[in-house]
Amino acid sequence: MKTTQKSPEAGSSPPVKQLLDEPETVTSIGTGYRSLYNVTCLSDEEIWTSGNDNLMKLFNINQEESLLKSITTKSGNWTYSIAVTKSGDLVYTDLDDTSVNIVKNEKIEEVIRLQNWGPRGVCSTSSGDLLVIMVSDDKQSKVARYSGIIEKQTIQFDDKGKPLFSSGGYIRHITENRNLDICVSDSEAKAVVVVNQAGKLRFRYTGHTPAPKNKPISPQGITTDSQSHILTADYSNECVHIIDQDGQFLRYIDCGLSRPWGLCTDTNDNLFVAQRYIKKVTKIKYLQ
Repeated sequence: MKTTQKSPEAGSSPPVKQLLDEPETVTSIGTGYRSLYNVTCLSDEEIWTSGNDNLMKLFNINQEESLLKSITTKSGNWTYSIAVTKSGDLVYTDLDDTSVNIVKNEKIEEVIRLQNWGPRGVCSTSSGDLLVIMVSDDKQSKVARYSGIIEKQTIQFDDKGKPLFSSGGYIRHITENRNLDICVSDSEAKAVVVVNQAGKLRFRYTGHTPAPKNKPISPQGITTDSQSHILTADYSNECVHIIDQDGQFLRYIDCGLSRPWGLCTDTNDNLFVAQRYIKKVTKIKYLQ
């Protein structure tokens, strides 16, 4: 693991919370997909999910009859990634028709249509922009920042002109940290790549030894919390890595997870983990 300079916090600092000695599983719900991939928080109780079909489902994590609504994608394709905007609208990427779409009042609007690039992960930033990590037809990777339909920023190369992200059509997810760093899980590179708001490389996190199953990291979903921790799902080691905002390993969440994929946190720093094959979202408390 290689780290660079410190990054200051943006805005006022939240109350300091300590990591629990042992993370606690709060509850789990089934989702009904054949394979479950993504989860994102609408509120502290309501979560959007998506899997290997054309439905995006909204659940209440605390209700026995938890399914609240289902939305069918405009194209009929699977969603690659989902996120919730500051205003509470659902955003999803459609890799097959190279679009980024927003759901408002259960109606789907196309926000971005890409040419020669396929969108992977998407997130909504604190400023209301969208960050999209995408792969070109010739397998280059970049992050683009959008304000509405306007592309405001592209992040692709480091100061030496070398690609920041791996080539190939592999799994990539993205989130923004509290300090405005942009965090990308790059499964082909077996790394979490973090750049600052200007797109300058801060560090690459390549795992911690020993890992729960002694395998190289396979980062999938990625999220952050009020403490500016970065959390990424490790598909191969069936755990979640927690690192600080400067890339230092803090601990694993290793509590019987099965093929974790998507991650999100709510405003109380509860973690939600989408587990691919058992098709469940598990809520975990890991901070005091």
